[in-house]
Amino acid sequence: MNMSLFPDVVVNGETIPSAAIAAEAQNHSAPKDKPGIAWRKAAQAMAIRALLLQEARARGLAAEPLALAPGRWETEDEALIRVLLEEAVLPDPVTDDAIRAEWARDPSRYRSAPLWDVSHILCACDPRDQTETAAAEARAQALLARLGEGPKDFAHAARKSDCGSKAQGGHLGQIGPGDTVPEFEAALRCLSEGQTTPAPVLSRHGWHIIRLNALAPGQVLPFETVRPRIAEALEKAAWARASRDFVNRLGQKATITGASLAPI
Repeated sequence: MNMSLFPDVVVNGETIPSAAIAAEAQNHSAPKDKPGIAWRKAAQAMAIRALLLQEARARGLAAEPLALAPGRWETEDEALIRVLLEEAVLPDPVTDDAIRAEWARDPSRYRSAPLWDVSHILCACDPRDQTETAAAEARAQALLARLGEGPKDFAHAARKSDCGSKAQGGHLGQIGPGDTVPEFEAALRCLSEGQTTPAPVLSRHGWHIIRLNALAPGQVLPFETVRPRIAEALEKAAWARASRDFVNRLGQKATITGASLAPI
């Protein structure tokens, strides 16, 4: 990215180095043919960071970095911003009425986990090996092309599977969310009962042909069961709104060039 194409970002007289914005841009998504979007997002993020640090220092705040994970600590700037937000951002409390109203909008959104009765055929390969992966895919495609529609046909074809489940006709039994690799589960969620994936699905184990034998959808959960989850979500949303309002107030009083606080 040619940094000379973008103006300097200056926040209340403090210039943010272009190199810092370029480094931050790597953390922001943008279409491949529009790198300027990532730059603008990064410039905005760095401008907000500068505003918050300036406000924290103006208030005379101090902070001790906290441990984020084993061996990983906040930077001094991160700690200072955290303390500022704890002091300055005061979201409206979430009321019981608001929690119940959110639940009542669509109680069916809150369900227990589904159970899938699943069979599969695995053509194993190491996806990092292109030759091996292509050969395994061709084998999976050939198996899929000869596959009948019934469960007995699937069980017969599964004898050629590279998974130990071939002894049970490829039957994996009942599984739930998180029991399989993400690619497998994503494909499974697109199937109806009795349906087989129209194309093999690649995971770190190889190519899968997946059949959904039966589905037990999750049951709608009672309000009291999901109340804590709804309350937490509403509290997070309230905090996000309050923090945006706080940053906007700082921005209205600031002189900023080279970046905008408007949504991108």
